[in-house]
Amino acid sequence: MTIQQILYAIVIAEKGSINKAAETLYISQPSLTSAVQELEKSIGIQIFNRSGRGVTLTNDGREFLLYARQVYSQYENLENRYSNKEQIKKKFAVSTQHYSFAIKAYVEMVKKFDTAEYEFAIMEERTREVISDVANIRSEIGILYLSDFNRSAITKILRTNNLEFHHLIDCQAYVYIYKDHPLAKRKSIRLDQLYDYPCLQFDQGDDVSFYFAEEILSTNEYPRIIRANDRATMLNLMVGLNGYTLCSGIICEELNGDDYVAIPYKGDENNPNAYMEIGYITKENSVLSEVGAMYIEELKKYLSTVKTARRKKNQKTEVK
Repeated sequence: MTIQQILYAIVIAEKGSINKAAETLYISQPSLTSAVQELEKSIGIQIFNRSGRGVTLTNDGREFLLYARQVYSQYENLENRYSNKEQIKKKFAVSTQHYSFAIKAYVEMVKKFDTAEYEFAIMEERTREVISDVANIRSEIGILYLSDFNRSAITKILRTNNLEFHHLIDCQAYVYIYKDHPLAKRKSIRLDQLYDYPCLQFDQGDDVSFYFAEEILSTNEYPRIIRANDRATMLNLMVGLNGYTLCSGIICEELNGDDYVAIPYKGDENNPNAYMEIGYITKENSVLSEVGAMYIEELKKYLSTVKTARRKKNQKTEVK
């Protein structure tokens, strides 16, 4: 098995066609076919199913491609590091569920580095994509949450992908709404008070499982649901339709603005509150890069201010 053969397999899988892959790689179709056949023979599995409509991955092929992409990514990093240092930019990427505090920490981290020397990237994505990005080394760090409901399923997926979860903060559910919402002045909000308003949820694509929902209490019954795929749209729906979402309540006003409020969710016998454990994922036994360590430091610093503010607010409430 060679790096070149690994690259061939990756490109064929991406193009879904040996002919298209051959054009991309600037080699002849027979040469590419022969190289892949040699690869399959050397590793003892069939990577692709071939038909007149193109190629698809076999089950063995999917597993092979998972490792192949990791190997090729590491090869590219090695080549970049030691080929032409003057032209190489260091890379750092984070994938996250839709958390404004994750963006805020990223901003503070980037300020400490020369952006001319780095290729920085941060992606707000679906839960499955956050996991996939870190598993395939597209991102060094992923931000997501666990709860009593999804913990077993998500932990199993992380373990299968050789990923580790690291705790950052625990928090209960909050109702996030526009400041002029009819319920915006309440000290807490019950689920039955929300029935007349649309529940806004981040779309998870084909992963319709409740386990991948970004919103805590995703198994509750919501008579009105609207799905969106980005934070800006979600905020617009809060304004235009009096929509709401259930979240951690950790909102960065600097980025989201102060036109929105997070109000504690008040559970009842049928719809109890629940804890979110927000954390970050990395490859197992990996050591964070300098940039990665700085990003986690900024995350912890910001979340520490949130803990302090909530503690002071609770103390004031107890005094009253």
